Amino acid sequence: MQRDYPLERVRNIGIIAHIDAGKTTTSERVLFYTGVSHKIGEVHEGTAIMDWMEQEQERGITITSAATTAFWTPTYADHSNTEAKHRFNIIDTPGHVDFTVEVERSLKVLDGGVVVFDGVAGVEPQSETVWRQADKYHVPRICFINKLDRTGASFEHSYKTILDRLTKSAVRFQIPIGEEEKHEGVIDLLRMKAYYFEGDMGSKVVEKEIPEYLKADAEKFHAELIEKIVENDEQAMNDFLEGKEIPLEQLKAITRKAVIGNTLVPVFTGSALKNKGVQLVLDAVVDYLPSPLDIPPVKGVDPKTGEEIVRHASDDEPFTALAFKLQTDPFVGQLTYFRVYSGTLEAGSYVYNARTGDRERIGRILRMHANEREEVKKVYAGEIAAAIGLKNTVTSDTLCDDEHPITLEAIDFPEPVVSLKIEPKTKADQEKMGMALNRLSAEDPTFKVTSDPETSETVIWGMGELHLEVLVDRMKREFGVGANVGKPQVAYRETITNEASAETKYVKQTGGRGQYGHVKIRVKPMDKNVDVEDLPKSVKRSEGFEFVNSIKGGAIPQEYIPAVEKGIKEAMAKGVVAGFPMVDISADLYDGSFHEVDSSEIAFKIAASMSFQDAAKKARAVLLEPVMKVEVVTPEQFMGDVTGNLSSRRGQVEGMEERGMSKAIKATVPLSEMFGYITTLRSMTEGRASFTMEFSHYAIVPQNVAETIIASRK
Repeated sequence: MQRDYPLERVRNIGIIAHIDAGKTTTSERVLFYTGVSHKIGEVHEGTAIMDWMEQEQERGITITSAATTAFWTPTYADHSNTEAKHRFNIIDTPGHVDFTVEVERSLKVLDGGVVVFDGVAGVEPQSETVWRQADKYHVPRICFINKLDRTGASFEHSYKTILDRLTKSAVRFQIPIGEEEKHEGVIDLLRMKAYYFEGDMGSKVVEKEIPEYLKADAEKFHAELIEKIVENDEQAMNDFLEGKEIPLEQLKAITRKAVIGNTLVPVFTGSALKNKGVQLVLDAVVDYLPSPLDIPPVKGVDPKTGEEIVRHASDDEPFTALAFKLQTDPFVGQLTYFRVYSGTLEAGSYVYNARTGDRERIGRILRMHANEREEVKKVYAGEIAAAIGLKNTVTSDTLCDDEHPITLEAIDFPEPVVSLKIEPKTKADQEKMGMALNRLSAEDPTFKVTSDPETSETVIWGMGELHLEVLVDRMKREFGVGANVGKPQVAYRETITNEASAETKYVKQTGGRGQYGHVKIRVKPMDKNVDVEDLPKSVKRSEGFEFVNSIKGGAIPQEYIPAVEKGIKEAMAKGVVAGFPMVDISADLYDGSFHEVDSSEIAFKIAASMSFQDAAKKARAVLLEPVMKVEVVTPEQFMGDVTGNLSSRRGQVEGMEERGMSKAIKATVPLSEMFGYITTLRSMTEGRASFTMEFSHYAIVPQNVAETIIASRK
């Protein structure tokens, strides 16, 4: 069985953007024009194919990234030539910051991205976040300025925000023909033609001459575009300076190379809702975004030797894939989405999980169309598919050939900052709740479940109120679990602000063999700027903690040192101010003594724990709280009320700017002050303002607030 599409005609792309920029509407048009769906679903009607979860349809937002496969023959190509047809694996990602994990994991496995912007607002906070995530994974991208039919839409304003806030490499490849209610089509600045979208749902692309009133602008921007393209190729630059005309195909080839190298970002425009411009964006995906052959080969390490291994995008290399998402499917059980980097995989065969060291059988392989599925017998290099039958595979695991093992770089996930207490309503719910929480935390690495050691209550952690609300809702609907939920809580931390030392002798005589452990520990705040390479080799670096062993002359035997470190870690988990975990501390074991008979690991562990607590109290331990970056977009007349309210929430306003007809206020506010903010904001602004929020950093809690928190914990 051969692959149906050669690798050079495969595109793995993501559609990414700020919430409400029109990602899902754009995806729905893509499915319609590529023939996957015969009816366009609309987000505002709750019928979008890509938003298939009940919660997504009710809220009108994307919560989980949906994958689909579609086929596209470029508009300008000969449609009778089957070799012009390209295969797209598309992932529509969420725009809400609480679901940022979905974007992170999608970008990790995609080769290119289409970044959608709102034609009125331009670059918004989450646009910046997804752009940074794409930068982190070096994902080539093209921009689509959407919603040009809206009142207040401005292509030039939105384009300027991309240049100012995201990248100076952006360049216009199109300009609109009219804006707001006069938006009729687009001008292609490379071909110097006007395009209109006629017929059923704009499916007929009509090429015409550029309208007279736009000719001067088009000429000016065309010259700018050619100059920007030829900068990426020495020969073309020389030809251009000599006044020679450069052929269209050569310009496209140079652009493709520059886009893949992340030195050029083409900007397109239109209105997905009014069916204008989407087909030309699909053409641009074919022309400029990479196939799996165009991106650097994936690198990993041999799990046994630690040596670096390179795998090329080829069916002939050993099988290598990354599991990037788990999803519970009501019909077939657990689906594991994976991206194949090299080799092939057949249904019914075995894969090796490099993390667990186990072989697992692949029952069936599915090609996904949002929540519908098509069974396939075999997948090839460069493809994205879902497997049924994997029991112990989690997000970020490497699946490979057991004779050629490899571990690919894992995906980084942010730590959750909000928690809720949750308890089952009945005894029957208790068992179901455990299973539901396990499934949901396996699906979402930013969702964590812990139990409070003092009260034995179950605590769930997430990225924000909406994140936890959706997960609790899913637990009730998908798993039928009745649960009582507490109020959202903030993930406080503790740290120290000074250096201090403490000495503890733990001595216990109980008749017969006693216990003896004696340690001297020095603690100090960990310098965030210290380079790991500069630290002595005895330093262990993990979640904001270093353990330094500077014992001289065997004052404590080597076998007791790990017990000392364990004791310190246990004490850090309990905290010394209000029982919150401690972070960013360097602990130095610099002296101590032992007893030939009575010393033991447990004695040193207890001595270290007591000594650390003593030293941390002396070192002025403080509470830390998560501080959020907040952006409020409000009509100008409410600006004074909004800024006043943010200040009353211990917020610091950092700047304001024009955003269409409104004002955007940027501030940093402690998370504890932001619960229920949306209700206050709506009542203050007659429901006309909106806000977004994402984690920024941890900061020391002011003394008066800290006292209230400590009192509430007692």
